[in-house]
Amino acid sequence: MNTLWNINNTLESYQQLIDLYNQHKEDRFEDIHLELRNWFAANMSAALGAILDRFQQNMNSINFDYIKPDTEAILLKNDFLAYFGYPHRLDSYHTTIRFLKLKPTDGKYFNNYVVEELLGRTELPEMSDLVKDKVAEAIYEIFVNAQIHSETDSIYTCGQFFPAKSKIEFTIVDTGIGFKEKVNRRFGTNLTATQAIKWATQDKNTTKVGVSGGIGLALLKEFVRKNKGKMQIVSNDGFYEYSRVGEQTSLFNGCFPGTIVNLQFRTDDSSSYVMRTELSADDIF
Repeated sequence: MNTLWNINNTLESYQQLIDLYNQHKEDRFEDIHLELRNWFAANMSAALGAILDRFQQNMNSINFDYIKPDTEAILLKNDFLAYFGYPHRLDSYHTTIRFLKLKPTDGKYFNNYVVEELLGRTELPEMSDLVKDKVAEAIYEIFVNAQIHSETDSIYTCGQFFPAKSKIEFTIVDTGIGFKEKVNRRFGTNLTATQAIKWATQDKNTTKVGVSGGIGLALLKEFVRKNKGKMQIVSNDGFYEYSRVGEQTSLFNGCFPGTIVNLQFRTDDSSSYVMRTELSADDIF
């Protein structure tokens, strides 16, 4: 029996998911049983879904033996449990951003999803259309990086509005090669996972060949700093978090099979965001 306790957007929660993956990554034709107890942040459906999909690809079956009732209600509303045969439940409070499993070729669908289900939310701080466009482009660049570089079969995404905590969490996950191998393979370096993540979050740093890029994560860093939100990246055994207090990094015991990017937007931000210039991510708000 595997029990996930109090899964939130924390270092300890990501470690629980990594432990779950490493416990069963070699299993074949097994019944994997899972309990979700206490809190489960609905946006983390993206990370859990990626792991469980890996298990299913190895011909294992997934069984939820217990899900805390209020957690189950949310996971029915965001369609996560629909992937495991559960019925959909209407989200009458409109707090969910649907769980999706996408192919790398579904970029246009992903972009529309971000614009409509995330950036179209009225709870976000006021933004000009141009700022929304730039944030949408930055998030889309995360998808494109997974599409081009990660060698992933699928991309998983989900979000949740937490009214009592005045925040929206939005998570994108792939099960590809991760930042470390991606950067080291491209440049012949020997960076650690956290070094590779930090490098990738700097303006105009990119592993793309012959095309522009590398502003997406840098722009999102700037936005969440001003918004007092957070950006978290989990890749391989590395953890990176950027917030108004700066950068924090840590190492996990074991590796996540791919990359998680989690964005936290504060909804109690009374600022209005407009572009000063379209030329530099250092000068965007």
